[in-house]
Amino acid sequence: MYLALLVFFLQCSELYTQERVFTFNTVEIKVQPSVKVKNGAPMSIVCRADISKSTNFQLKHNFTIFKDGKLVFMTVSNKGDAQYEIPMARSSDTGEYECTVEAGGKTKSSNSLHVWVTGMTKPILTAEKKEVLEGEVVKLRCELPEEVPPLYFVFRKTKMNSTPKEKFVFEPYKNFSVVEFSVEEGDNILQFDCFGKRNVKLEFESSEYSNKTLVTVREPFIKPTLKAKPSSNITEGDRIQFECSTVVARMHDIEIILQKNRTILNSTVYKYVDEYSVRDEKLLKYSALATLEDSGEYLCKVEQGRTSKTTKLNVVVSELFPKPILAASMSKLDENKELTLSCSISGFRKANFSILRKNSNGDIWLKNSRNLTMRVNVNDTGSYICKAEVKGIVKESRPVRINVYAPVSKPTLSVVSGLPEVVLGKPLRLICRSVMGTPPITFTFYKGNNEVKKVVINDTYATFLDENIRPNDKRGYKCDARNNHSSGMKTSNILNVTVIVPIRNASLGSIPYGEVEDGSETAFLCSVKEGSWPIHFRIFRKTDRDILLFEKSENADRVMWRKEAMNRQDTGTYYCMASNRANVDVKSHPITISVILAAWQKGIIAAFVLIPIAGAATLTLWWFLCKKKKAKGPSMEMSGSALATNLTSEKLTRQHNDGDYYTAPEQKGTETVYSEIRKS
Repeated sequence: MYLALLVFFLQCSELYTQERVFTFNTVEIKVQPSVKVKNGAPMSIVCRADISKSTNFQLKHNFTIFKDGKLVFMTVSNKGDAQYEIPMARSSDTGEYECTVEAGGKTKSSNSLHVWVTGMTKPILTAEKKEVLEGEVVKLRCELPEEVPPLYFVFRKTKMNSTPKEKFVFEPYKNFSVVEFSVEEGDNILQFDCFGKRNVKLEFESSEYSNKTLVTVREPFIKPTLKAKPSSNITEGDRIQFECSTVVARMHDIEIILQKNRTILNSTVYKYVDEYSVRDEKLLKYSALATLEDSGEYLCKVEQGRTSKTTKLNVVVSELFPKPILAASMSKLDENKELTLSCSISGFRKANFSILRKNSNGDIWLKNSRNLTMRVNVNDTGSYICKAEVKGIVKESRPVRINVYAPVSKPTLSVVSGLPEVVLGKPLRLICRSVMGTPPITFTFYKGNNEVKKVVINDTYATFLDENIRPNDKRGYKCDARNNHSSGMKTSNILNVTVIVPIRNASLGSIPYGEVEDGSETAFLCSVKEGSWPIHFRIFRKTDRDILLFEKSENADRVMWRKEAMNRQDTGTYYCMASNRANVDVKSHPITISVILAAWQKGIIAAFVLIPIAGAATLTLWWFLCKKKKAKGPSMEMSGSALATNLTSEKLTRQHNDGDYYTAPEQKGTETVYSEIRKS
């Protein structure tokens, strides 16, 4: 029974579950009245869920609305839609909206929808002060209430009848911004305002302008006055006094400066504070004895903090007398000559004159006079001036250059390397030196009688490089030197330079050549094709370490060396080397010498070898004849004796002609045939 009841309830539950089936078709989000809403207008965000059900049953809906990913509204309803009301839309309500619906364990979200609340709230501008001094700053604060950053702020400063000056500020995290404007000279009544901007979908939207704020500017001091006494047009020697003054409304670190061009002539600072109502005149004075150099523009400047005011005055100083002129009897003269210097002023004679010599450590006084006469030496070379003084004004003449010359000494010409010689193909460097003489000196070089170089130099020597050296160049060199001394030119002695021809093509020969008999004499000849004498010859035999056999210097292009007795140890390779003052060793091709047996040595060897052979042959023949004699009798003995006699004669003949021997020529037609027989 219980089992039947359980089955009944399960079936009923399954039927109930099948009856409550539903599914989300869509979830939509809309804005009323539209996606573009004016600032301050009402706005509604509507979220609607479209759901299909298996039967008509109640379903609870959880509605959630997000703006830019942040929750802004949530509600639960049995209806299929919900509404988020915004009574007054602000620009901060601009953004991406999205809604999510959850029901019966199922959730679905809508697409995002961009809502743009056009227009921004009016900014509010406040100024820290309503009255400021020149040089101070105005601090402003611009706020966009109900706006959400990031925001852009634009501040404007407007002077009377001028174009506004703007400052831009970006505020990523605040809905207000603070800036400072400098108050400049000439500012009087300033007007300030501001407006805001924001970026919506890559488009800038601007607010209306803020309230206008007026700021009054006061002068801490008036523009200074600059006077010159007795006048701005004066004459040299008169005393001139400058007065720079201003009226101060507020005394605090007021500085007065007088300057000419970039040079500050005088200045003063007033360091005390007074009330705004106090107006006090401050004066800066400067006086000097006027000179021509004092002509020009003067500037009086008053500064306090950032404020600066200036006044200019042009001063003309007339010339009291012109600059003096220094004249010299001669500008170039020999030592021990007399020099006269004279100082004068055109159209003016009543002056105090002095003559000085210029020096880097300070001018050297010579005489308080219009004229100076002296006998000069080389040390008096230099620049001279004269000074003239009238009414305390001192003027200086242009410098006059005086050059005193000592005569040049006779120059010496030599080769820089030392010896008066040069290798063919190498350059020759000569130096011409004059020990005495005041520079500049003109040096002239000659090759033979031809001038090859002229140079003016501030030294006692000059060099010449001759790169055109030829084999037959035997002409002498010379040089001369001269300066501005009246003694004229001095010439050196002639320098003869030897041209050294380097060694070329060394060769080695021998007599006899190739094979040399043991104990015989051999002559070696080492020669060169070209080269200046003396030539140093050396003959070597090549071994593991080359052996020097002979060396000799000759004033000739060859040398002969005789080796009296050659032996078997002298077999080998020989070569020679030749060199001269060109310091280049030239090596010959090698030759090979073979030492062989002499003729008498060959004879001894033949005697020791052939005599035993001949004796053996004689014994053999004797034995044969004896045997034959026994066979044939007495007649054969006689015949054998005659043959033996012939053999003996032949033997003696052969012993006399040991070695090679030659038969007489045999005539065959027009040819002669020589036959050689070598006995072994």
